[in-house]
Amino acid sequence: MRIEEALVKARSELKIHESGANVARNLMLFHLKVSQNELFLNLKNELQDESGYFALIERFKDGKPLEYITGLASFYSLEFDVLSGVLVPRPETEILVEKVLELSKEFDNPKIAEIGTGSGIISVCLALNLDTSIVATDISEIALKNAKQNALKFNVADKIKFVKTEFLNTVDEKFDIIISNPPYIANDYKLDKWVLNEPKTALFGGEKGDEILKDIVRIASQKGVRYLACEMGYDQKKAMGECLKFYGFSAEFYTDLAGFDRGFVAKNLNKTKGKV
Repeated sequence: MRIEEALVKARSELKIHESGANVARNLMLFHLKVSQNELFLNLKNELQDESGYFALIERFKDGKPLEYITGLASFYSLEFDVLSGVLVPRPETEILVEKVLELSKEFDNPKIAEIGTGSGIISVCLALNLDTSIVATDISEIALKNAKQNALKFNVADKIKFVKTEFLNTVDEKFDIIISNPPYIANDYKLDKWVLNEPKTALFGGEKGDEILKDIVRIASQKGVRYLACEMGYDQKKAMGECLKFYGFSAEFYTDLAGFDRGFVAKNLNKTKGKV
C-alpha cells in the first residue's frame, strides 16, 4: 500500500472524529519520523510497516489522545513533551499566556505563580519571554515530572521552581501575578472519550465547574497579588465577575478565537501600583 492510499484509508476510519484527517496525517508523520514536506514528496512510495501505522490509528480510535500517542503537543509555536496522565495543551491557552506577557510589562522582573502547571507549558513560555522568577504548583507527581522535563528541554529550569501542593498552600512568597488554567468543567458535563482519557482532576472543577476558580480568586486576594489571570468556561463570565468584584478585583474578560468567553484578567483594586 502506498503512503497516499494509507492516508485515504486512515481518514475514512477516523471520520468519527472532527479532526480525523489531521490525526491521520500527524500519525503518519510520527510513524515515518519525517517532516510534512518529506511526507508530501514521498506520497507515492510504499508505506513501510503498514501494520504499525494502522495500530496507531486503532489506538486513537480506542480513545487515546493523539498527544499521548506521539508524546508531543504544539503550543505557542513550540513542541512540548506530553506524558500520558497530564492535561493536553489547548490552543486557546496561548491567549492566556499573551495576556500575562502584556501585564508583565508593568514590572521589571515580575514574580509569577502558576496554579496547576500541568505539563508546564504556561510557565515555560513565560520564562522564555520574561526576566522573571516563577513558582509553579500542581498536586500531580506525573504533571510535575512532565513540567520539569519541559523546563529542562527549553533551558528555563533555573527560572521556575516546581512545588507539589494544592493551590499555593505551602508557598509563603508574595507574587505580582497569579496565572492559572484550572479545572473548570462541571462534573456532569458530557465529554468525548478522548478528553475523558485525560486526568479528571485537571478537567472537572466541581458541581458547577467554577468552584476551583473561585478558590483561586480568594487565594489571590489573600496573597495580595497585583493581577490574576485565569482561563474559564464559556458560561462562567457572570459568576466569576461577581466573585472577582466581591474580592476587590476589577476584571476584563476575553474571548477565544471561536468567540466564546474564555478567561479574564483581573486587577486587585486594593493594591497600589508597583510590586507587592
